[in-house]
Amino acid sequence: MELSNRPWRWEEGEYTVTRTLPWSGPGCHNQCGILVYSKGNTVVKIEGDPDIPFNEGRLCVRCLSLSKVVHSPYRLTHPLKRVGERGEDKWAKISWDEAYDLIEQNARKVQAEYGPEAITVLTGTGRNISHILAKLCYSAFGSPNMSPAFFSGVACYAPKLQLMLATFGGFIWADCSQMFPDRYDNPNWVPPKVMIIWGNNPVVSHPDSFMGYWIVECMKRGTRLIVIDPRLTWLASRAEVWLQLRPGTDPAIALGLINIIISEGLYDGEFVDKWTDGFDALRERASEYSPERVEEISWVPKEKLIKAARLYATSKPAAIQWGVAMEHHQAGMSTLLGVQDLWALTGNVDVPGGNIINRPGVDYANLPPFAWGIEDVPRDTLRNTIGYKEFPFYKGAQPDLMAEAMLTGKPYPIKMAWMQATNPLACTGADPKSAYQALRNCDFVVDVDLFMTPSAMACADLVLPAASVLERDSVRAEFVGGWWGPLRAVNKVVQIGECKSDEQILLEVGKRLNPESFPWDNVEQMLDWLIRDTGMTFSELRERCDPVYAPFHYRKYEEGLLRRDGQPGFRTSNGKFNLYVPAFEKIGIDHLPYYEEPFQSPVSTPELSEEYPLVLTTGARSWGFFHSEHRQIPQLREIDPDPEVEIHPDTAAEVGIEDGDWVWIENNYGRCKQRAKLTLTIDPRVVHAKHGWWYPEREGAEPSLFGVWDSNINQLLPSGYQGPSGYCAPYKSLICKVYRVSSKS
Repeated sequence: MELSNRPWRWEEGEYTVTRTLPWSGPGCHNQCGILVYSKGNTVVKIEGDPDIPFNEGRLCVRCLSLSKVVHSPYRLTHPLKRVGERGEDKWAKISWDEAYDLIEQNARKVQAEYGPEAITVLTGTGRNISHILAKLCYSAFGSPNMSPAFFSGVACYAPKLQLMLATFGGFIWADCSQMFPDRYDNPNWVPPKVMIIWGNNPVVSHPDSFMGYWIVECMKRGTRLIVIDPRLTWLASRAEVWLQLRPGTDPAIALGLINIIISEGLYDGEFVDKWTDGFDALRERASEYSPERVEEISWVPKEKLIKAARLYATSKPAAIQWGVAMEHHQAGMSTLLGVQDLWALTGNVDVPGGNIINRPGVDYANLPPFAWGIEDVPRDTLRNTIGYKEFPFYKGAQPDLMAEAMLTGKPYPIKMAWMQATNPLACTGADPKSAYQALRNCDFVVDVDLFMTPSAMACADLVLPAASVLERDSVRAEFVGGWWGPLRAVNKVVQIGECKSDEQILLEVGKRLNPESFPWDNVEQMLDWLIRDTGMTFSELRERCDPVYAPFHYRKYEEGLLRRDGQPGFRTSNGKFNLYVPAFEKIGIDHLPYYEEPFQSPVSTPELSEEYPLVLTTGARSWGFFHSEHRQIPQLREIDPDPEVEIHPDTAAEVGIEDGDWVWIENNYGRCKQRAKLTLTIDPRVVHAKHGWWYPEREGAEPSLFGVWDSNINQLLPSGYQGPSGYCAPYKSLICKVYRVSSKS
């Protein structure tokens, strides 16, 4: 398709129309083109921009409801200082200068008395502010301790990024023509003949710069599906093969597929011989996982496993679209490694319709992933990062150990916490009641958000109102090193109260604490600096309006386009796509894919399973919500008015549960209540619970905290069971029981 070259803003009758994209809070990880229709300072409606190749005018219901979020009566609009006890819901409006005074006073006090490492920046799924939070932590506070907020094993996307860098030095996606502005008409692209959808439901979640409808477009062009998922999703119902595995057994599935492909000679010998390293060791390891053994472990019939392996290996090209569910188990890194090995064994690396490498691609800021400003932290201080010694492969402050440090003061106390783009008590926090206590142990806590959340209410001393995506100027680029996308301008439309953009808060706090590292006079100058390598200013990028696509080439490893020395090969020390993890060898952990039984399961804890006989999995996405966001928006709440736990009818009948009943979900860590949804789409031995639940309509003050303890499934999830690399954790593979809520229970 041809790009439109339409202006970024124009008048249309009574409306002002602004072209922009919603990659910020509230939002997701995508960059859909939108047309914002406004009157004065009011957003009236949102429409899809048909001239943006990424989404071609398509929008999800959350994006269409963006005006309701921006103008919600529950928005935070002024800085708030706590004037009562924490959790009392007693606040006073203060000016931004007063808020910055408090931040500066407390930060300098902590730095002087305990050292800068006693400050932590706790992050969530920051979308395009991950680089901002890094700069805040490293340059403004001088601390090495940037950490996902109580997110055990940071079990979402970061493990993929680090593993791909360690094994072949790049980042890979399933090829659905997204690298080209003319999309499906590009002559160099072909659709995958087969695509494996593993550990996600992209037509609902649209994960990490990947739109689920792209798969449907590929299906229209002949792509057949293999779906690996414990639940019968829409895509699984249309798959050639559906592997309904037991949650937590993904590594066995990967090894079983590898074993079949190697033992039957279905692998791409030319690619393996020329471009990979570690084949013999992988073959020996995979030989331990016969189809019969994998069936015993995973509950997947061996015939289906064999059919899937043959279909994937003999279809050229083929792609794998992988999801976050892989990382929600202790052995998640093993699953990820096994999937990477499948790409390489079948020669589906960086070929049209395969799994493509986006590096060197669009990296306009030339910043290391998640590390803007790290040069401002002395090397000795970096060595004091929480988890540095225990998990040398992990990048940043390891969240399980950060929680422990906040609770115990070891290896040193954490006295100040800055929370931004996160609501850990309701969303990411494994063992959220411990997270609650950890935050309460801090002397000073700042929270930056669009809404008052349970986490802010319970623990914050200062709450700052963040601007939404329609209230800020920004850029959409590859600041975190992994989310693919062309460069685009994010354009401000309205101003709500005294809300400030994440960029402005960063710049103003930075100038207070370390002005030398924040030389810009305003946000636009900072944005100019970030995109300086393009030769454009932010203003010029905005006027261009249409996305800036970098040239894309297939088979970059053949042409010397991946390595700094210009030689053919991959961006690794040996130039190979490694089928193992060299860094794991150095630190003494298993460097090949392996299967490890979940630490709680019918197999590993049979006596405990007598009391808690069901496998518990969590985390499927909702049409109306993004994790814990959007529950105060009436139109979206109508889609999912209550949290639901999916139960097979046969299982429900055994314990007297009917559809719609409120039920307790309980295990040895805790319990919560959700509504029973009886469905045949789940195995009778498994239940699936919704995550991210709180009730903004309920009382905010303690003990309610917006009902955060009532339906929060994370109360059944322990912290501190991360994988051996420091990454991945058992969010989707525990055990539980379910029973009806009664007046006495």
